[in-house]
Amino acid sequence: MERNQPMRKNNAKFKNRMILEWIITRIIVVAFVVGCVISVVSTQSTLSEKRDELAAIQAAIAEIETDNVELERILESDDIQAYMAKQAIEELNYAYPNERRFYDTSRD
Repeated sequence: MERNQPMRKNNAKFKNRMILEWIITRIIVVAFVVGCVISVVSTQSTLSEKRDELAAIQAAIAEIETDNVELERILESDDIQAYMAKQAIEELNYAYPNERRFYDTSRD
């Protein structure tokens, strides 16, 4: 019996070592899987945000293109003076000499 005792201790150490390695391996695998899942969720969130940004940019592009078409039509019509007068009155609040403007201030 005494002859087998060192062998039993070695077998017990070997089994303990194998169990420890198995546990460590499982922990590493679980950590890797959790990291991958977090990465995928983060990537999907970023992708969704970028798609929303792309839609907003495409809408802005469409609006600017329609403005460009209107401006090209005005430039080709040789009515640039009327357009400039309209813009000065509407956008810059210019007025003709001796022109009176009345503003409704009761709607504040």
